[in-house]
Amino acid sequence: MNPTNKQQLFIITGASCIGKSTLCEQLFLKEKEYIVMESDLLWNEIYNTPNDNYCEYRRLWMRVCSNISQIGKPVVLYGCAVPEQFENQPERKLFQDIHYLAIVSDQKTIENRMLRGRKIDDLDWIKSSINFNNWLKQNANNTSPCITLLDNTELNPKQAAEIAHKWIMNKLI
Repeated sequence: MNPTNKQQLFIITGASCIGKSTLCEQLFLKEKEYIVMESDLLWNEIYNTPNDNYCEYRRLWMRVCSNISQIGKPVVLYGCAVPEQFENQPERKLFQDIHYLAIVSDQKTIENRMLRGRKIDDLDWIKSSINFNNWLKQNANNTSPCITLLDNTELNPKQAAEIAHKWIMNKLI
């Protein structure tokens, strides 16, 4: 199928345990103008290819999002990602624009969510999440396109979701 209705694609990214899923659960309640999808939904070990930036996995999601958006609504896809994983794919042409919003917080908040909230004791995983969070904060303005940051350190999920919803709606105008 050759999609004829090009929509915008919204990527909500961030480190593990940063609050992406919780935020997007709140967006589900508002989704009249867009469709919210969780990228882990299609995860399979065959896509575990960090050497090529998970290329086939991103390409699959871009085709899925493009097909879904044929109903005339853009997709909001959430999961850990960076622009180069989408912008360099042939499927990029299936969308008008791709917008990136990264959920970030301070280090103490991530550690608390991982250790106390999720009971994660894998120190490498915690370190990796903190490193990705820091990378996003340091490089958001250097990616192409730039990543918008939403710091949820002092926000509850509803507040963060309201900011994300307004960000999406402003891009749809």
